[in-house]
Amino acid sequence: MQNQTSPLILTFGAADPVGATGIQADLATFAAMGCHGLSVVTALLIGDTARVEDAQIIEVDWVADQARVILEDMPVAAFKVGAVGSIENISAIAEIVSDYPDVPLILDPFISSLSNLEEEEERLIAIRELLVPQTTLMLASAAELARLAETWREPVPGEALMLDAMRIIEMGCEYLFVTNTQTDLQEIGNTLFDESGLVRQDAWQRLPGSFTGAGSTLSAAIAAMLANGLEIPEAVTEAQEFTLAALANAQRFGMGKLVPDRYFWAREAEDPGHPG
Repeated sequence: MQNQTSPLILTFGAADPVGATGIQADLATFAAMGCHGLSVVTALLIGDTARVEDAQIIEVDWVADQARVILEDMPVAAFKVGAVGSIENISAIAEIVSDYPDVPLILDPFISSLSNLEEEEERLIAIRELLVPQTTLMLASAAELARLAETWREPVPGEALMLDAMRIIEMGCEYLFVTNTQTDLQEIGNTLFDESGLVRQDAWQRLPGSFTGAGSTLSAAIAAMLANGLEIPEAVTEAQEFTLAALANAQRFGMGKLVPDRYFWAREAEDPGHPG
C-alpha cells in the first residue's frame, strides 16, 4: 500500500463556479505546490468573472460534519479559513480548529463581493473574537484591516495601519500580512507584522488589468508553504513570487476580470523551447 506523502491542507471556504476564488482556487494552488487539498464548503456562490451575484450559506451542522469526518480520518499539515458565511459557521470552525492547536491556521476571511451580506459587522466581531486569537497568519488588505478595526474603534483620519496591525497581534494572531499598504500607482506594497512590529515589507510592480482571485491565491500559497515546512517570513516571500507569476500569466475566461493561472509552470514546461 502506497503511503501518503503529500502534505494535507484543510480549507474552509466558498465554492466559486468560476474557480477564481474560494475552495477551487485553494485546491489548485495547493496542488501546484505539491500539497493535497481537503475542503469544507461554507457557502455556494452564484457569479461569473465580473461579479458574485448571490450566495447560499451552508448550514452550520453541514459545515461542522464535513470537517469532523475528514479530521477523524487523516492528519492535516495546515488549516486555511476563507469566507465563513455566517456567525454560526465562525463559531463551529473556531471550535474545530481549537482541537488542533499545533496545526498552523491561515485566516483570509474577506471576500469584498460578499461584503453586503447581512450582519457584516457582527461577523467581523465574531472573526475577531473567535478566529483571530487562534491564527498563525492573517491576510488582509489595508482596506479590509481598516474595516475590521472599526469594530473596536471609531474611524480615524490619517494612517492607523501600524496601530491596527499591532492590536491584531495583541489579540493573539502570530503574524499579520497586510496587502496594498502603498498607494503608489506603479507598485503594490505588502507588509508583514509580528509581536516585534514590522518584520518585512515588499514592493512589487503593479500588473496591468483587473484580477479576481489574487488574494485567494496568495493566502493558499502561504498555507502550502507552511505545510511544506517553511517558516513564516520565507513562506510569505515564496507565496508572493508564486502569486505574481500566476497573475502575470492570468487568463481571460469571460468578459469580466482576469483569472490567475496557478499552473503557469506546467505550461512553461510544455513549451518546445523548454526541456521535458
